[in-house]
Amino acid sequence: MESKFYDEDKLIIFKITDEIDDHSVQMIRRKIDYEIQRYMPKKIVFDFNNVSFMDSAGIGLIIGRYKLAKILGAKLELSNLTGSVKKIFEMSGVLRLIPVTEN
Repeated sequence: MESKFYDEDKLIIFKITDEIDDHSVQMIRRKIDYEIQRYMPKKIVFDFNNVSFMDSAGIGLIIGRYKLAKILGAKLELSNLTGSVKKIFEMSGVLRLIPVTEN
């Protein structure tokens, strides 16, 4: 996973490059939470362009970061959803809470 912070926009982008499953989600969550607390962004974007697999652990990861963003007064967006990832988010109802952008 890579992250990039843009200070002028208070924007942080997380480019997830791993499969998101129960095994990897704990490490990803720690890195994301550290970066969010470090920079206190106003907007958080998760880029799923390189994610080939995600299970329900990924839904929990995103919902948890959505709640954290709300507490901090930040907005959260999902970007570049692959077909399989988009289906999982649609079935879970996450897309009714979190907007999707194509960047």
